[in-house]
Amino acid sequence: MKVRLAYGKTGLAVDLPDDVTVIRSQQLPGLADEAEALRKALRQPIGSPPLSQRVKPGDSVAIVHSDITRATPNDRILPVIIAELENAGVRSEDIVLINALGTHRPQTEAELRQMLGDAIVDNYRCLQHDGQNDDELVSLGKTKLGHPVRINRTYLEADVKILTGFIEPHLFAGFSGGPKAVIPALAGAESVLSNHGYHMVGHPNATWGVTEGNPIWEEMLEVALRTEPSFLLNVALNAEQEITGIFAGELRAAHRAGTDFVRRQSMVAVKEPFDVAITTNSGYPLDQNLYQCTKGMRAAQQVVRKGGGIILAGACRDGVPDHGLYAQLLAKGRSPQGVLDMISAPGFGAQDQWQVQIQALVQLHARIFVYSDGLNDEQIRAALFEPCRNILQTVEELRREFGSDARVCVIPEGPQTVAYVEAN
Repeated sequence: MKVRLAYGKTGLAVDLPDDVTVIRSQQLPGLADEAEALRKALRQPIGSPPLSQRVKPGDSVAIVHSDITRATPNDRILPVIIAELENAGVRSEDIVLINALGTHRPQTEAELRQMLGDAIVDNYRCLQHDGQNDDELVSLGKTKLGHPVRINRTYLEADVKILTGFIEPHLFAGFSGGPKAVIPALAGAESVLSNHGYHMVGHPNATWGVTEGNPIWEEMLEVALRTEPSFLLNVALNAEQEITGIFAGELRAAHRAGTDFVRRQSMVAVKEPFDVAITTNSGYPLDQNLYQCTKGMRAAQQVVRKGGGIILAGACRDGVPDHGLYAQLLAKGRSPQGVLDMISAPGFGAQDQWQVQIQALVQLHARIFVYSDGLNDEQIRAALFEPCRNILQTVEELRREFGSDARVCVIPEGPQTVAYVEAN
């Protein structure tokens, strides 16, 4: 049978044996009129007065938006928010849009225009968060867990603070969206490191779909609330990146409504583990680099038996990438166990250690093969993976190794579908 995988901007059609199980989440149709639905959500929010009543003429307004590694349709969401603000008397010069990069690289001018649209880039102040710039960070003291917190100064100084994003299951924060727009998105690098630290990521509740009792998410919420956000607007998306749900209003109430909606749509139970899983990282923009593709591997791990195999298809048009410490940490660790030994050493701390930690844990569970047009075999092996240049051939090789009755599944949309074994 032929299955189309979410891969890059165009997708990837692969031939697979007819007995392969296809695992997909419930795919809802996109909203018929996104702009009108967005306006309605802003005017009839959850647990909050309408957005127009949260602002007045003369207010400074900061709108926080996702960066280019996320699928948030900023170019469709932000114009509606801005129009609502200006209709309420807010001047364009009093609005600032903040690219919530966390520790990711800044976007180029062309990327900003692609993300936001020319009208926004040309007519509004657009800032890119820098978690290393001390002048742009303000200390909020320490969290209940004793972790230091510094947050973007421009955001904190705004009279009105609007958080945006999209909600999907997250590999260690439970769900994206909500408080993640503040930390890690607007935090100092050291705050990201402590929130994503070895013991935090290793906590049993730091996993897909879990917020309450998850120390990472609970600290994110604590910090976000401390900044007194004025309004949240999050969306849910289908595989075509059409908006299927809009959740606006008070941070906690709106995000909870969104996660309940996404959980019902995206989490799928299977009866028993598979020997092999073929997965993706949900295509562009989520599979821009190998670092991000760890999410797809982690999602597949949930339904693969110990000692099984995972085949990840990711376009990786941005490479490994070259920025950040992901590749360096893998090179220093030299093996999955070596990576865990290194980052668990007392006093160790480095950007991107959370991603190599997750990767190492998945690799100790299953062999991982990477199919990518954006990476050569040397790059794939340097990242401690096994290259795959033909997905069907790799499936057949694993079946010869595991036995002709080996069970194989494919998760075409990657981590936008979070499968789990029913008994777990």
